[in-house]
Amino acid sequence: MLRVGIVPNTVTFNTMIHMFGNHGRLEEVALLMQKMEQLRCVPDTRTYNILISLHVKHDNIIVAKGYFKKMQEASLEPDVVSYRTLLYAFSTRRMVSEAEELVKEMNERGYEIDEFTQSSITRMYIESGMLEKSWLWFYRFHIRGKMSPECYAANIDAFGERGHVLEAEKVFESCRERRNPTVLEFNVMIKAYGINKMHDEACRLIDSMDEHGVYPDECSYNSLVQMLASADIPQKAAFYLTKMQESGLVSDCVPYCAVISSFVKLGQLEMAVRLFEEMVRFGLKPDVVAYGVLINAYADVGNIEGALRYVNEMKETGLAMNGVICNSLIKLYKKVGCLKNAEEVYYMLQRLDAGPDVYSSNCMIDLYTERSMLKPAEEIFEKLRRNRNANEFSYAMMLCMYKKIGSFDEAFKIAKQMRELGLLTDLLSYNHVLGLYALDGRFNEAVTIFNEMIKSGVEPTDLTFKSLGVVLMKRGVSKKAVKNLEIMWRNDYESGLEVWLATLDSVNSMVYGDE
Repeated sequence: MLRVGIVPNTVTFNTMIHMFGNHGRLEEVALLMQKMEQLRCVPDTRTYNILISLHVKHDNIIVAKGYFKKMQEASLEPDVVSYRTLLYAFSTRRMVSEAEELVKEMNERGYEIDEFTQSSITRMYIESGMLEKSWLWFYRFHIRGKMSPECYAANIDAFGERGHVLEAEKVFESCRERRNPTVLEFNVMIKAYGINKMHDEACRLIDSMDEHGVYPDECSYNSLVQMLASADIPQKAAFYLTKMQESGLVSDCVPYCAVISSFVKLGQLEMAVRLFEEMVRFGLKPDVVAYGVLINAYADVGNIEGALRYVNEMKETGLAMNGVICNSLIKLYKKVGCLKNAEEVYYMLQRLDAGPDVYSSNCMIDLYTERSMLKPAEEIFEKLRRNRNANEFSYAMMLCMYKKIGSFDEAFKIAKQMRELGLLTDLLSYNHVLGLYALDGRFNEAVTIFNEMIKSGVEPTDLTFKSLGVVLMKRGVSKKAVKNLEIMWRNDYESGLEVWLATLDSVNSMVYGDE
């Protein structure tokens, strides 16, 4: 570590401690401290500052505090760097009492707290639920007039992120009392409004910027557009996107993607396509995400022509298919019943790193079920099960498959597994299992599943009562009586349901009462 014949001094040790510490080699740092002691080389304030900073960096706050104390015990006066480093560490970890003690000592020694640490302490008080203290702490620095735009912005952000919009506004107004806010303070205030879903206030703020001789930058518009798009207000988002475009501040397709996605989410596909075409006219190249949004939108409505148009356009631009788009296409091919196309895309998915997701795999099982193709369905299901990815619908589709081809023993095994694994939660699954028991005339199991279904809060449908009617008729209840039960349920859900339950219970007692 040290060359033979050279007697190192404190400066040399400081350099080496700093070097080893920066590379995370804490064992060597400890050995260097031992060597200093052996050679009676006395650590100075810089030595301790390096050690405090190093251990704060590695989240060893107790050790860092220990070195601060050792420095004082060695009759070395901690300087402003010592205090600021430890104070920042305390504040970011919400160590309120420790931070306040250091602030007291700094005040006594006349040491200034830097802006970076000041905003960190404001955030510490906010996150500790000490809102009044956080405001007084901010105001103490504001009245001294020693705050930069970055410091005001940090304080606005600290309040805004925790939902304290009124306090964030007070900081913003305090800034305006001193001078015109810069674009930085406006941007952070817009962000604060966005976090707290105060969309009109955010719009009014950006509209007022020019009154203060400040103009929105790319960050201002991006923040507002993303906020409005996420809040399902795409028309307004598109308005500010146009202003952003007119200002020459759109550099990529990201803000367009946000608004296009918002239109798609609301089912306004025509508006989404119009905005996509506008983006292309402005010379912005759509990325795979932009194409993916429209492909998925067309897949949702079962429009194969529209989806494939964008798939082909994407390929022509040299963009590779990704997992999201492949999954969208499988969803589409499932809707229109194109097994061959779905198989091709599913094979492509298997070669991608992420592989097929559960939804796509379930779509394939469903397609195979429609065609009674047992082997490929079983292969996909078993792979899902091995990887612990099989969900309620994976099991439900396989139950349908076995029921369809007449493999009732396998179907009953799946139904049993679904109950044991707690995978009966959805109406579709309940109806599938209930239908299976009804088909085989398993009255007791059917009644048990129906009772579990009602207790879980899942509301039965016509299909549910159709299955129950089958098992009742197999137990001697007349077709007319079952029809009357169905009419009662449609006319009055609550009382009709009670009559169904009472009838099932009565028949169950007659059939199984003597067992």
